[in-house]
Amino acid sequence: MQLKPGTAWPDAYSGCRAAAPEAFHDDRVLNHWGGAWHRDGRPAPGFSPLDGTAVAGPPRLDRAGAARAVAGAVEEHQRWRRTPLADRRAMVSAAVASMAAHRDLLALLLVWEIGKPWKTARADVDRCLDGVRWYVDEIDRMIAGRRALPGPVSNIASWNYPMSVLMHAMLVQALAGNAVIAKTPTDGGLCCLTLACALAVREGLPFTLVSGGGAELSPVLAGGRSLGSVSFVGGRDAGAKVATSLADVGRRHVLEQEGLNCWGVWEYGDWDLLTRQIRASFDYGKQRCTAYPRFVVQRSLFHEFLRAYLTAVESLRFGHPLAVAAPGDPLPELDFGPLINASKAKELADQVDEAVARGGIPVHRASLEAGHFLPGQDISAYFAPTALLNPPRSSSLFHAEPFGPVDTIVLVDTEAELLAAMNASNGALVATLSCDEEETFHRLAPEVRAFKVGHNRPRSRGDREELFGGLGASWRGAFVGGELLVRTATIGADGERLPGNFPHCTLLP
Repeated sequence: MQLKPGTAWPDAYSGCRAAAPEAFHDDRVLNHWGGAWHRDGRPAPGFSPLDGTAVAGPPRLDRAGAARAVAGAVEEHQRWRRTPLADRRAMVSAAVASMAAHRDLLALLLVWEIGKPWKTARADVDRCLDGVRWYVDEIDRMIAGRRALPGPVSNIASWNYPMSVLMHAMLVQALAGNAVIAKTPTDGGLCCLTLACALAVREGLPFTLVSGGGAELSPVLAGGRSLGSVSFVGGRDAGAKVATSLADVGRRHVLEQEGLNCWGVWEYGDWDLLTRQIRASFDYGKQRCTAYPRFVVQRSLFHEFLRAYLTAVESLRFGHPLAVAAPGDPLPELDFGPLINASKAKELADQVDEAVARGGIPVHRASLEAGHFLPGQDISAYFAPTALLNPPRSSSLFHAEPFGPVDTIVLVDTEAELLAAMNASNGALVATLSCDEEETFHRLAPEVRAFKVGHNRPRSRGDREELFGGLGASWRGAFVGGELLVRTATIGADGERLPGNFPHCTLLP
């Protein structure tokens, strides 16, 4: 095995230097604020999860530096909000076209920085660009009678979808009339986001991109009183801290948090379909907010389910996304690569070991030796597919999302037990019920505390007109997706109530 020629990290960074030299210096990446690129902040070391290769690290600002960046965004916002829609549409379209011209470089950066396989990385870029094109076509009807927010939109997002979630939202927020601030995720995605931002600001878009620690910058990027809205994607602990900083401000917010998305199997028989769906559920190693890490299975069907499950997981391919046998070979078709870093892999291994020690039953535990790797490479960030039957209630895997290729299986005997097990985390983003009868699905689905519930199919965040949100502790604030994404970034008639999950009520679309 060898690294595919032309895909090494120096090749990727040289591509960034050639495409946007104003944002990438030979020794570091820059922050962008106040309409200019700045060599400020303290560059932290960065390492690729693929094999430990040193990559560009984030130029971390302190709180005072972030405050200057926000002040610059506020000034940009006052100018941008008066820009005619036709001009905004033209500039956003030009930015999308420029990113499309650099599609493969953006995808290669995603491979190195966050470990996405090549096909998955390209899909992340394509979903961003295709989605924004749809908004460009539909924006007239969505924005009719509405105006921009009083201040810029601040985005704090997790590392797993820099393009199809974060950059997609930024482009739509700007299209709706707002200046936009984003913090680069601490764990990865710096160069991909910086390149995309550089291409966007060349076309005139009012983007601010800064790096720094969440605890240090949150008071400014989430609690600053000059902001118009705050959008957060991440875990419940960090989301709760952001919510606390917003508590006394009353500012519009979108806080997407984790939940234990469950797949229930009840009175079901299409095992070939389920096998295909289980394999697909391991896309990107289940490092997705809409991944399904918990299967709740009718006990009398467990033998059939287990056969389908093992058939799926034993066919999974994982490893180094850029490793090939010969220089001319195409990049491998993998289900997933590494986790985001070695610390996460160790944390997940410790969680699995703890659950087994307390009584969980390992029904599948693959070996890293089955992976697709370069000779002698660092594999500390990789984790082989694992499944545990009946995780103990005292284990963190019983209540929380593992965010890795680990499934837990819970057996139940009654519909009441099924629903209780599927609602174990007090709310989720998505859920699925595999059951043969429509009547059974329509009876059970309303009792599942998830924003979307699929019948015999998985649900996802969705694209274009599809709405997205969460119930219970998985979401705080306004829902997004479709026209709701534009509504969260604009102001309508007096007294307007946005659909969302709020402390005192949930208003469904």
